[in-house]
Amino acid sequence: MKDIRPNKRTTALGSAGVLVAATMLAGAFAAPTASATSGRPGQDREARGAAIAAERAGKAGIDWQDCPADWGLEKPIQCGWVTVPLDYAKPNGKQIQLAVDRIGNTGTAAERQGALVYNPGGPGGSGLRFPRRVTTKAPVWTNVAKAYDFVGFDPRGVGHSAPISCIDPQEFVKAPKADPVPDSEADKLAQIKLAREYADGCAERSGKAVLAQMTTPNTVRDLDVIRAALGEKKLNFLGVSYGTYIGAVYGTMFPGHLRRMIVDSVVNPSREKIWYEANLDQDVAFEGRWKDWQDWVAANDATFHLGTTRAAVQAKWLELRATAKKNPIGGIVGPAELISFFQSAPYYDSSWVPVATVFSKYFAGDTQALVDAAAPDLTDTAGNISSENGNAVYTAVECTDAKWPTSWRKWNSDNTRLNKDYPFMTWANAWMNLPCAFWPVQQQTPVDVKTHKGLPQVLIVQSTDDAATPYEGAVELHKRFKGSRLITEKDAGSHGVTSLVNTCINSRVDAYLLTGKLDTADVTCAPHATPKP
Repeated sequence: MKDIRPNKRTTALGSAGVLVAATMLAGAFAAPTASATSGRPGQDREARGAAIAAERAGKAGIDWQDCPADWGLEKPIQCGWVTVPLDYAKPNGKQIQLAVDRIGNTGTAAERQGALVYNPGGPGGSGLRFPRRVTTKAPVWTNVAKAYDFVGFDPRGVGHSAPISCIDPQEFVKAPKADPVPDSEADKLAQIKLAREYADGCAERSGKAVLAQMTTPNTVRDLDVIRAALGEKKLNFLGVSYGTYIGAVYGTMFPGHLRRMIVDSVVNPSREKIWYEANLDQDVAFEGRWKDWQDWVAANDATFHLGTTRAAVQAKWLELRATAKKNPIGGIVGPAELISFFQSAPYYDSSWVPVATVFSKYFAGDTQALVDAAAPDLTDTAGNISSENGNAVYTAVECTDAKWPTSWRKWNSDNTRLNKDYPFMTWANAWMNLPCAFWPVQQQTPVDVKTHKGLPQVLIVQSTDDAATPYEGAVELHKRFKGSRLITEKDAGSHGVTSLVNTCINSRVDAYLLTGKLDTADVTCAPHATPKP
């Protein structure tokens, strides 16, 4: 499943997010084209290649210029490029360019502490909008912006950084998609066929040589090259959602290159969880947060008129789903599109009011509001910055990072079992990830995330009820990174905590980034304010 954002593209952990609705997955199973191997004999060569690339980048620096007009990044944000090898085992081979941007610290030269590099998640998310937290004067980041340049980048394959593709973007946005919840074996076979075709499309449109290099460890090596290009001896990093896994792997591979790191809403870094099991865990967590939202809607029945109990709100949801399945609303919003829209509520508290409002309007007779909100953007076909590109990167990284089951019996058994108790996201998430069963390049063994000499204290921030990255992931990383501190936002579930207003958390984020100081023990904070209609 992937992180989703209000612009209707999914950007964060394997989130069956907005991408789920646009999922074109699904024929009887066969093993991937290339069999996975447990060893990685090229790792030493890749380490040497990463060192060579970083040294080159350090000498070259970044030629900062005004950003291209169509990137939507206003002055004084500047943009540039960092060159990295496609394959770090061949540092003198094919090179690709990564798009980066920055805005300088707002304080004095004496206050400056270097660059703070950001990744928002995905896989497939762009970090280029991070400097806009300064130009838009996001209050939570005011203090940190005085000390740090804010730096974002498009990871390899994403956006402006050698973008990849798996399907014609016009096909990707077509709607309505098939109902993710299968009614028959025929429905499942259709999804299996789509998954195989999607995996084949990734190979055809992007090339196997590229897909083989679409991995988290390579993104981490890219991050270290960016560090060097910025002229930074050590990296300051903020990673959210999948960005936390980038951080966890960076801390394992380059512990001595880290200065400060915050990971927010944490992917479970256990090798056993990356990535198949992690996506199953999401199905359970999403159901819990979906129920939290329904309870809130019921408590605010005076505003939304959708029922005074969770059961009543769920009945309305099922009624809406059934209607959309029989006759897609506006001819374009079927069950898949509904899930894509409604799942933003369990993802982010900021979506609670807008999603409930659209839901309420529909049952008050305003179907257009739902069509406007839930229909896919049919103009979202601009290749390198389209949701199709984000979905392609998500699939490529998760499928190449780790070994996935190739037995349909296992997929069918696991998801049928989960769907009984956790139906909101289970099958949508399964279809989104099913191309990994047919992946056309060798699948790797995930990095064993652990503490090595030189790793500084890491700050971990997590809400207890997060749907996309369940709380257990933060606990697991906390165990693996010795000396780390965990801030728990109790009885909260929004995905991405550090940008929310919660002084218990905000003050500690500021203190860590500005002074390096952490509490002597882990901290539990009360939840941020619950949304009000």
